[in-house]
Amino acid sequence: MGASLPPKEANLFKLIVKSYETKQYKKGLKAADAILKKFPNHGETLSMKGLTLNCMDRKPEAYELVRLGLKNDLKSHVCWHVYGLLYRSDREYREAIKCYRNALRIDPDNIEILRDLSLLQAQMRDLAGFVETRQQLLTLKPSHRMNWIGFAVSQHLNSNASKAIDILEAYEGTLEEDYPPDNERCEHGEMLLYKISLLEECGLLEKALLELHKKELKIVDKLSYKEVEASLLVKLNRLQEGEKLYRVLLSMNPDNYRYYEGLQKCVGLYSKNGQYSSDEVDQLDSLYKSLGQQYTWSSAVKRIPLDFLEDVKFRVAADNYIKPLLTKGVPSLFSDLSPLYDHPGKADILEKLLLDLEESVKTTGGYPGRSEKEPPSTLMWILFYLAQHYDRRGLYDVALAKIDEALQHTPTVIDLYSVKSIILKHGGDFTAAAELADEARCMDLADRYVNSQCVKRMLQADQVLLAEKTAVLFTKDGEQHNNLHDMQCMWYELACGESYFRQGDLGRALKKFLAVEKHYADITEDQFDFHSYCLRKMTLRSYIEMLRFQDRLHAHDYFRKAAIGAIKCYIKLYDTPSKSSTEEEDELAKLPASQKKKLRQKQRKAEARAKKEAEVKSEEANVGGVSKSGKRQVKPVDPDPHGEKLLQTEDPLMEAGKYLKLLQKHSSDFLETHLLSFEVNMRKKKILLALQALKHLQRMDPGNPDAHRCLLRFFHEVASMPAPATDGEKLISGVLEAERPTFSQLHNKSLTEANTVFLEQHKDSLLHRAAVAEMIYCLERNKGDAIKLIEESPNNLVSSNGSVREWKLKDCVAVHKMLGTVFNDNDAATRWKLRCAEYFPYSTYFEGRNCSTHALNKDSKQTQSENGSVEFLPSTALKNLAI
Repeated sequence: MGASLPPKEANLFKLIVKSYETKQYKKGLKAADAILKKFPNHGETLSMKGLTLNCMDRKPEAYELVRLGLKNDLKSHVCWHVYGLLYRSDREYREAIKCYRNALRIDPDNIEILRDLSLLQAQMRDLAGFVETRQQLLTLKPSHRMNWIGFAVSQHLNSNASKAIDILEAYEGTLEEDYPPDNERCEHGEMLLYKISLLEECGLLEKALLELHKKELKIVDKLSYKEVEASLLVKLNRLQEGEKLYRVLLSMNPDNYRYYEGLQKCVGLYSKNGQYSSDEVDQLDSLYKSLGQQYTWSSAVKRIPLDFLEDVKFRVAADNYIKPLLTKGVPSLFSDLSPLYDHPGKADILEKLLLDLEESVKTTGGYPGRSEKEPPSTLMWILFYLAQHYDRRGLYDVALAKIDEALQHTPTVIDLYSVKSIILKHGGDFTAAAELADEARCMDLADRYVNSQCVKRMLQADQVLLAEKTAVLFTKDGEQHNNLHDMQCMWYELACGESYFRQGDLGRALKKFLAVEKHYADITEDQFDFHSYCLRKMTLRSYIEMLRFQDRLHAHDYFRKAAIGAIKCYIKLYDTPSKSSTEEEDELAKLPASQKKKLRQKQRKAEARAKKEAEVKSEEANVGGVSKSGKRQVKPVDPDPHGEKLLQTEDPLMEAGKYLKLLQKHSSDFLETHLLSFEVNMRKKKILLALQALKHLQRMDPGNPDAHRCLLRFFHEVASMPAPATDGEKLISGVLEAERPTFSQLHNKSLTEANTVFLEQHKDSLLHRAAVAEMIYCLERNKGDAIKLIEESPNNLVSSNGSVREWKLKDCVAVHKMLGTVFNDNDAATRWKLRCAEYFPYSTYFEGRNCSTHALNKDSKQTQSENGSVEFLPSTALKNLAI
């Protein structure tokens, strides 16, 4: 570096490098300028100056200088290395790898460049290149521990675990007998556990167990040692030894569910699906009773038997488990027991048990069969549980009666208001739910969780501005948008995006959905620093686990929801494109002068309001943007806060395709992925890709109403296409003819016949009847029969107590929208709304008799969104309804 310079300038060049490494950028810049005064065309100095400027957020100058430096000295590995570092800082990893490879052609043994290259190869999962680079590093510097470990990890990631074991054994062969010293025992122990995990992965279980016992003294993490040993013993079918070890682990932590699972495997009483014979249930019962006597303070040992016990034994165990928690006042009791509601009959037993406890506490002041009195709060917690129980079963009237009784008993418990808010949300009254959640928030202004719950309810009620103001109470300096984005608050952004989508504000909805996608890109980027850190600290098992997590990162629920939301926005944007400025001007010209003047005044006021809001936000940012050193931190201003530029995309379907590919790669087992693929490709006229999506839908769930709708729509649209003219069109037509018989629903049937058969198979389901009705209208253009089919749908009773019906609020809302948009029949939509208002009395969407907006709508007309929230609603009215 700086070899072509005189001694004085060469020392200055070393100072530039040192200043860059120690982040003294101004000092480095000064040294660079001193060299460039005498040697203005020195390539390496120009490159280093550019790299320094890049760290000072002067990117355009940085790229210009680095490119100029490279142009002046193409054969300098420093210039190529710096160019790579510049690309790396902008996440252009592929370009950075190219630059590093060019640098290595000039200086093939440069350890720094090889190390940087290996990090990028690990980041980009170029595993073959990663192995090659780590091997080269090991060859150049075999005395460095990190090079041995890095080479082993690279082989493991490249699906060659046996080679990784050989490398680690070779590394151990270079160590002395008394290794490691005290300050490296933890790192060495982690390496040994990693080696044992590799042996286990290769199926060498006996060798792994032998190695574990042999290296026991050198492994510091004794808990991991015992857990690995127990797991290996179970896999080797040495169950008696495994049982002893799991009992030892349970004595260390009797609330670890995995230890109980391991113990059950050892005694031969484990089932993946949770199904057991009566003999096995008796054995399990006696096992957990003996464990319960040993670990009387353990919650898990009392909770686990509730999963497998039945009838009388279940009631006794549930009684023993629930009573102490009700006395203690544990708000999460229902959340703990909610999985039991999926077991047939257990919900009825729990209901009977809680009702007996309620009656006993009300009449005698204590539990049945006990003389001692319970504290007054016990009754409140019983009512609290029963309210959640009836809410889960869809009996909202009873649930509200119970929670109101609890509120009369103790009106100061925040959880009661939160649960009442949830019940109203499930009943369809999003506005009152938001108001109650706000009531709960006001009772404890320091509780962030309650605040977040309130924000969520407000967003579900489409009260976005109010939700933003509430969320800002717990953000730094009151910068709600920037701070919530910086904190990667994805639940907020998703709820906000969904609310904007419901309101038809596609720009803001897209802005929020794409913000979530940006977080996932940041999470992927965040792994970069761990490639060197984990090898240095030897946290190898966690490192491999983290890499595998990153590989399936885009399968996470939040990303899937954001991608689905973005695709739906782009589809809607394609179907109803926003008007261009010329079209708006043409429409404006057609208006009378008085209306034109009013519209222009309205636009000017809106622009002035938006400008004022931007100025206020800018001032807030400037006030709070001062660091400890006293320097003002200028935060970048969002050039498109409302997502208007996102709406100006020329090809919405191409943008949708980007997110669709990620869903197809990482969430291919979800039906909605293939439904969206079908919708996008049908609009793109990509017939074969739409057929592929259709085949996935039929393979996953042929009885799904959306899959049926897609099947008939596809072949109906294909049949209405003009006769194939080109060779490509003829080929596609041939494929379609060959594929049609593979769909069993269409075998020797017309589309109308297939539709009729589908109706016969699912005649009691509302959504299936709606799908069939839509296809009748599509195929036969018979609106009357289609609407009649929907209106004749039966709403049967499903509950054992005869008071809960089949129809779900969400499904009825979807049918109401379909009547208004697909069939374009307002009379039918009104009839449907009146019918559903009877079934869903708390729904603000259907304006049921018990909803919070019912009385207000009699007096004044309100603007109603999809979720039934009401704009400009007097807060006093809601306050009275809330409590």
